Amino acid sequence: MIYQFRSKAGPDVIMLADLTQRIFGILGCPLEPRGILTMEQLPPLITALETAILRDLEERSKSNATSQENTEKPRLTDRLGQRAYPFLELMKQAKAKDQPVMWGV
Repeated sequence: MIYQFRSKAGPDVIMLADLTQRIFGILGCPLEPRGILTMEQLPPLITALETAILRDLEERSKSNATSQENTEKPRLTDRLGQRAYPFLELMKQAKAKDQPVMWGV
């Protein structure tokens, strides 16, 4: 399934279900076919996603350091920050312009 997130504050963001489920799990929000993130909800959600991205980067740097010591190849999986960046930016733009983020409409 594909989710399209919209806000009057910025361009639409389209994500596949696996990434959307991962992000909403981090945010602690239920993922419904249709929904809205209100202006009041955005600040803690932005902080939660930024924290998860930083944690992911720290884990990857530790893992890469360990694999280099063991002369293994580093993991080449997608970074959370790389994949979640467009959605994070949409939330930041929506917060700055006092607009909600909606999907499924």
